[in-house]
Amino acid sequence: MSQSKLKIAFYWAASCGGCEIAVLDINEKILDVVQIADIVFWPVAMDIKYKDVEAMPDKYIDVCFFNGGIRNSEQEHLAKLLRQKSKLLVAYGACAHLGGVPGLANIANRKEIFEKVYAKTFSTANPEKIMPKTEVHVKEGELDIPEFYDTVQTLDKVVEVDYYVPGCPPAVERTLFAVEAIAKGELPPKGSVLAPLKSVCDDCPRKKENKKITKIYRTYEKAPEPERCLLEQGIVCMGPATRGGCGARCLNANMPCTGCGGPCPNSPEQGAAMISALASILGLEEKKEKYTEDEVENLINQIKDPLGTFYMYALPASILRRKVVKE
Repeated sequence: MSQSKLKIAFYWAASCGGCEIAVLDINEKILDVVQIADIVFWPVAMDIKYKDVEAMPDKYIDVCFFNGGIRNSEQEHLAKLLRQKSKLLVAYGACAHLGGVPGLANIANRKEIFEKVYAKTFSTANPEKIMPKTEVHVKEGELDIPEFYDTVQTLDKVVEVDYYVPGCPPAVERTLFAVEAIAKGELPPKGSVLAPLKSVCDDCPRKKENKKITKIYRTYEKAPEPERCLLEQGIVCMGPATRGGCGARCLNANMPCTGCGGPCPNSPEQGAAMISALASILGLEEKKEKYTEDEVENLINQIKDPLGTFYMYALPASILRRKVVKE
């Protein structure tokens, strides 16, 4: 990197905006960042237009932190533009990295989503069933909005990504590690996830006794013991299948891990890894080895939302990717 200040960009695509706040969560450390970097593009905080980015020379930006998946044509355009203008492109947060919570919409296509949102909800009054269009004529002229895609994609499905910072949103440690590694020129090999190799379980201080469970509870159905492994209390915790580096914050707050750190390095299919982990401890009886189909179905039915439980953040990045929807 140049000895002069780094030129940093931030962009917010299909996500909730929490990653934008995560940048500010570094608190007083922001003063250290501004000593080494200038922010040249950050639409949520600066008055800057896309044409200003288009006018920048290629590779003008040293590093762009891109959060959010790709849900529409505008986001795809910006992903390609910022890739062109940036030396390093970082998928920042679970949505850019894995598709995130917006990626759960991949169980439907655009038609189904629009019908649900603009026609079928109880609070919607739209008797003519008018749906959004990419172009519409008004007296002032033509208006256009981005095209809404059928599928939410991860950032690396659209452009080449150099590094990934996991989390929903990324923990302060992960943001600082990424900035400092970039500033010092101490980055790992291209394509790396900027987080430790261990799982969330390795960071969790709770006592693990390798106990079997016979019942699964939702978080509101049981007050967990604060020092025992949540999974061994029957509360689904994604810790065994989730990459650490977050300090096990949710576990320390007496809540289960939901998997925002993404898969562990040796288990790229996060949902399948967690299903396997759960299957190893769940049974109707502690010592029973074989079950009938009905008994297996009863065990599975204890998990009220399998997709949302095992693929809350990672459906677009998984082998499943999306539901096949027939017109």
